Amino acid sequence: MGILRSSFVRTTALMLAAGITVLILIVAASLWLTARSQQHFGEVVTSRAIRSATADLLSLMQDAETGQRGFLITRDPVFLRPYRSALANFEQRVAAFRESIAAETELASLATRLDERLRRKMEELRNRVALGESGRFEQAVAEVGTGSGMRLMDEIRADLGEVLERGEQSLNRAIAAQDATTDQLQFVSIAGAIIILGLAAAAAWLISGYTRELAYSRAELEVLNTGLEQRVNERTEALTKANEEIQRFAYIVTHDLRAPLVNIMGFTSELEASMKPVATLLGGKETSPHDREEARQAIETDLPEAIGFIRSSTQKMDNLINAILKISRVGTRTLKPEPIDLKALAEASAAAVHHQASDDEGDAGIRIEVPRLEIVSDRLSVDQILGNLLDNAIKYRATDRPIRIAIRGRRDRHFAYLEVEDNGRGIAASDTERVFELFRRSGPQTVAGEGIGLAHVRTLARNLGGDITLTSTLGSGSTFTVRLPIDFNEFKRRAAL
Repeated sequence: MGILRSSFVRTTALMLAAGITVLILIVAASLWLTARSQQHFGEVVTSRAIRSATADLLSLMQDAETGQRGFLITRDPVFLRPYRSALANFEQRVAAFRESIAAETELASLATRLDERLRRKMEELRNRVALGESGRFEQAVAEVGTGSGMRLMDEIRADLGEVLERGEQSLNRAIAAQDATTDQLQFVSIAGAIIILGLAAAAAWLISGYTRELAYSRAELEVLNTGLEQRVNERTEALTKANEEIQRFAYIVTHDLRAPLVNIMGFTSELEASMKPVATLLGGKETSPHDREEARQAIETDLPEAIGFIRSSTQKMDNLINAILKISRVGTRTLKPEPIDLKALAEASAAAVHHQASDDEGDAGIRIEVPRLEIVSDRLSVDQILGNLLDNAIKYRATDRPIRIAIRGRRDRHFAYLEVEDNGRGIAASDTERVFELFRRSGPQTVAGEGIGLAHVRTLARNLGGDITLTSTLGSGSTFTVRLPIDFNEFKRRAAL
């Protein structure tokens, strides 16, 4: 199977590389051919614009000449309408024509010559119309009879015809080039599709063969697994016992209850001893001054002292028992994964202890450096983790400087990280792991506590599929880093495989 798998991976990788290469070539060729098609389309548009502007200009000149001729023959001003319309639109049509052939450098000399002839023709038409309008129709007709106007109009028609012919040739060439480019684009698309379909068919055949091999191997593995069931059951039983041992952790640590219990027993004996002189005094017998002094001493000093020690020892036992129960309940509580905005959670936790972290110093307090980061986890557990770390940072602050706490956040592919950094009194390198043990504390015991906070935090983090680590420098501060899965539900699914 190892050889088969390596061959499958190598062949699949080659097919994927070939498919990607073909796809890149198709895209590159398509882009290039599309650009060429756009270029030819632009040439088609330009040629059509030249043809349209040329035809419009020729029509305008013919209308102007026709209107002049009709007026001179009939002497009726109504025939001047085409002439006057042509005269009004002359400059606009000439400008449109020059603009359409601006990119055609080979037509520059022809355009200059044509412009001069057009203006001469319009001037000729204006002069003859002016003669007619002044009543000198015979003189105007005589000038028409010289044929100079007809020759000039023929030259204009010839020039415009040459422009039309060149425009038609350019249009045909551009259309033919565009058709060829379209055919090439179709060929590239069809050929590329055939190649990709071929690669897909080959890949499907390869995957089908590999799947059949996997099915055969799985059948063999099921046969082998039949003999492993007993070993699995034995391993499951061992894991169950290990889990029961973890649950009994709370009972094992009760040896820490022995110290207050010994105190209670000792001071109970002292109570009994102190009661003897009191009993003698209360017995009604005649007592000596020494007995009365002992009874007074017992009542005023020994009894209150013993009762006080017994009370403090029972209180300590109660605190220890509550701590044990608290740790035990962490493993039994049902977790409720839900989306959590770590930035909002950090801001809420910081706001809850802000009054304890602030003072008169302007730079003191808690700084939030958590980006917009969402995870799926148990909100109560994450809130308790962050709350405990902030409480410790405030509780174990350095007395010689303003407190500064920073909460930072980051993530990688599967995990999110919350860092709580403080500038407190720090923890010795030898204690960076010990402080996570139940009832274990580090440094001078100047602050009240039972040594359960960090043990509780580590238990919470591990129940969520994460962990907590510590880096610290004694006298400078500490940084606690909490690692949590991005999606607790997905983490549980992976762990169950």
